[in-house]
Amino acid sequence: MSAVPSLDEFEKAAQSLAEVITRTPTLPSRALSDELGVPVVLKMENLQRTGSFKIRGSAYRLSQLSAEERARGVVAASAGNHAQGVALAAQTLGIPATIFVPIGIPVPKLLATRSYGAEVVLEGETVATSLRLAEEFAERTGAVIIHPFDHRDVVIGQGTLGLELLEDAPDVDTIVLGIGGGGLIAGVAAAAKAKAAELGRSVRIIGVQAENAAAMLPSLEAGHPVDIETKPTIADGILVARPGAVPFEIIKDLVDEVVTVTDDDLARAILVLLEQSKVIAEPAGAVGVAAILAGKVKPGGKTMAVVSGGNIDPLLLQRVVSHGLAASGRYLTIRIPLPDRPGQLARVSELIAEAGANVIEAMHTRHGHGLQISEVFLELSVETRGAEHSEHTLDTLRRAGFQPMIVPD
Repeated sequence: MSAVPSLDEFEKAAQSLAEVITRTPTLPSRALSDELGVPVVLKMENLQRTGSFKIRGSAYRLSQLSAEERARGVVAASAGNHAQGVALAAQTLGIPATIFVPIGIPVPKLLATRSYGAEVVLEGETVATSLRLAEEFAERTGAVIIHPFDHRDVVIGQGTLGLELLEDAPDVDTIVLGIGGGGLIAGVAAAAKAKAAELGRSVRIIGVQAENAAAMLPSLEAGHPVDIETKPTIADGILVARPGAVPFEIIKDLVDEVVTVTDDDLARAILVLLEQSKVIAEPAGAVGVAAILAGKVKPGGKTMAVVSGGNIDPLLLQRVVSHGLAASGRYLTIRIPLPDRPGQLARVSELIAEAGANVIEAMHTRHGHGLQISEVFLELSVETRGAEHSEHTLDTLRRAGFQPMIVPD
């Protein structure tokens, strides 16, 4: 059997999933089109059932189980989106499901997984630990393990998205989407390129990883999947230390380019989607948009960015928006040492007002490292119109003899 599924396999999978998944919309983005200089559209998989593309691969994988396998039940491990996909698919097919999730799983994903009727086991600090526990459970009980990305049926299920992309935008030239373990991009690359070839054209596939969990580039250099040491990232949905062997065999031949983005890039992308497109995306779901905004995608005809998920904890969203504002130069915290005498706070306030900025929060303290007895610190959170306006505000204070210091977000 070929490593790359055929167009016929993807089309049959799409037919079998028609009653399970939602046909998500494709919408133009004026802000991203202006940024990239070519038409940009967004595929809104954040509006998919369970809030992400994962239901495609999970549902198709479970639909291919035999009656004997279904009777044994299924087990999975996930940081949230795969968990929800398996739980809903298992509920739909009447299959018992046990899901192992790490302790740090976002609360909305945890509650949603439980609401679909799965038995949820909250244990371990990482998805890798949850996966090991799931494998041990499968050995103990005989349950069928449903891997989040490293199985041919999962890749085929995720690849049904590639067919939709070409149906929604048959003139698309570039597709930009995230890479975690590789199941989504492998399926999309295989399906989209096969469908484009049938239409007599070609399509470029660009994969995007979080900088702190970028295992694909060293794997491509090595010619096989390799493990990396990941660092913390807000993109928990693609925090994977090693690509899957099955998707890697497809990615190495069909994905044209792989780039990385920082957490600052992701925060900015979430903010732009929220403000400009009225779209809520989770960090892992916004990596394609982040890559465009960060200048990692070269213009190459009509471009589609896949917003692959929208399951973000409201508390994280609050922090990300604040961080995104700071990363965009629209929000800064400054600390100013002042002589401890009347009128200094009023003078600083006047200068900031003259610069056209707005004070959101202020703290005035006599306690701090390096302060003289006759000095105080004034710490201000200031809203501006962007990086240029922020610098103008700082220059206004400097010209008046003050020494503002930017406090890192």
